[in-house]
Amino acid sequence: MKRSMCRVTRSTTVLVAAALFCMTVIFGSPLIAKAQTGSTTPKPKVSEAGRVEVRINELHSKLKITAAQEEQWNKVAEVMRENAAAMDPLIKARQEKENTLNAVEDLKSYAAITDAHATGLNKFIPVFEALYSGMSDEQKKIADSLFTKHVQKKLSKKK
Repeated sequence: MKRSMCRVTRSTTVLVAAALFCMTVIFGSPLIAKAQTGSTTPKPKVSEAGRVEVRINELHSKLKITAAQEEQWNKVAEVMRENAAAMDPLIKARQEKENTLNAVEDLKSYAAITDAHATGLNKFIPVFEALYSGMSDEQKKIADSLFTKHVQKKLSKKK
C-alpha cells in the first residue's frame, strides 16, 4: 500500500513538473520577458517553432533517449511541434499589436494563448508520461531534474 502511494505521488509530481515545464517553455518566455523589461523596442523574434526545435534536440540529448525509446520520443517531439505551431500565431499576433491593444483586447489575447497552452498541455502529458514510464531510473532522475530545474530557473528570474 505504501509503495503504491509512493508511485502515485511520484507520478503526480512528474506530471506537475512536466506541466510547469511546458508552461514555461511554450508560454512564459515571450510574455514574461515583455512584462519584466517593460520595453517596447522591437527585439529579434524567434518563432516558437524554432525555439521548440532547439528544446527537442536538447531534451533528446540530455535524456539519453535510446533507440528503443525513439518511437515514443518522436511522439513527444511531434506534440511539442504541434503545440508550438498552435501557439506561434497567437504570440506573434499579440506581439504585433502589443502597443495598440486596449486592456480588454490584451486580456482576450492572453486568454487565447492560455487556452491554446492548456490544450497543448493536455496533449503533451499523456505522450510524455508514456515515454517517462519506459525510461530507466537514471533517465527518470535526469528528467525530474531537468523539469524541476527549468521551472525553478524560470521562477527565480521573476524575483
